[in-house]
Amino acid sequence: MTLPRMLQSALVIGRRDFTATVLSRTFIFFLIGPLFPLLIGGVFGTVGASVAGDTSPLKVAVVATQPDYDRLAKAAAAVQPLLGDKGLELIRHAPEADLARQQDALLDSKEEPAAVLVDAFGHPRLTGSIDRDGKVAREMRLILAQASATAGPTIDVQSVESDAAAAPTPRDLTKTARTSQGILFFFTLLLAGMLLSQLIEEKSNKVIEVLAAAVPIESIFLGKLFAMLLTSLVGIAVWSSAGALALRSLAPDAFASLPVPAVGWPMFGLLALAYFSMNYLLIGGVFLGIGALASTARQVQILSMPVTMAQVVLFAIASAAVGKLDGPYGIFATLFPLSSPYLMLARAATTPVLWVHPAGLVWQALWVAIVLRVAAGVFRRSVLKSGRQGSWFRRARAA
Repeated sequence: MTLPRMLQSALVIGRRDFTATVLSRTFIFFLIGPLFPLLIGGVFGTVGASVAGDTSPLKVAVVATQPDYDRLAKAAAAVQPLLGDKGLELIRHAPEADLARQQDALLDSKEEPAAVLVDAFGHPRLTGSIDRDGKVAREMRLILAQASATAGPTIDVQSVESDAAAAPTPRDLTKTARTSQGILFFFTLLLAGMLLSQLIEEKSNKVIEVLAAAVPIESIFLGKLFAMLLTSLVGIAVWSSAGALALRSLAPDAFASLPVPAVGWPMFGLLALAYFSMNYLLIGGVFLGIGALASTARQVQILSMPVTMAQVVLFAIASAAVGKLDGPYGIFATLFPLSSPYLMLARAATTPVLWVHPAGLVWQALWVAIVLRVAAGVFRRSVLKSGRQGSWFRRARAA
């Protein structure tokens, strides 16, 4: 059968499976089911974030000598009763030759200070992603006024917005990368198993054998994969819309606080959709091969467990490679087909280079074709009892 005929047959199979799944009553319960844990998780996450924000004091990096810092620390302790339990936490850093460069490095550091204070008793400058009359600026004015009460007039603090603080830091982009990897892993693990249950059902009632007599196995598997992919995308669209509405109601500022990926939100959204599709097709192809070997739900559980554990390991490797994309873990995760979507999505979040993504998608599409070919061969040998069988297979059947 030629390639156009094969694709046409796959389209017929896919349309049949998609309409049978989406137009069924059980699909409504499929859509509603995950919304409850997501809603509960969102509520508890909002409460936890609120509690963490209430208990953790804001940090201010102070670039000063030890005597100047001691004066500030003493003044902060003196005004603490006026500030309550959530006063500022001052962290001293010894002055360097290039104060401007040191200031930018501190704003991008792991400590993540709310602001950086430079030249406290000369021409004080408070730099950070803060408001001029916000909490940090007001409290620092009060601390500086207290510290300078015995040494001169009240000091006027200049609160300025730093470009380095306004732009996403490498640490922020790393968080975005790992969060997107986690979401990709969650949805793939949640949705890819639908293929197994459908294949086992059609194997048990002999429908799959009737289809195999009419069209090639590759067309059947390809059609089923794309049908379940479109079904999953419908579910993700519903869940994402519900989650966005819930966040807009419970945490209106949640979207504004998200770090912008290196390639920008529109391109990142398109790449996330593409890499989810490739990841789903790859894992789904493997599950179709498992479904060809298994004939009962128990066998499915036994055979799918190693694949699930392998997914967890590959996800961990891809997550560990974030920030070291060109290191050994990063190169391995990029080239290995089952982890490539995770690593390439992280690359889109952390680096603005775009040319690597078409190459990555072509590489993954090639492996989708290979996995489908292997899964079809397994199905022919185990279910249809046709195709070439190696000597080890004949010996196993003879035994």
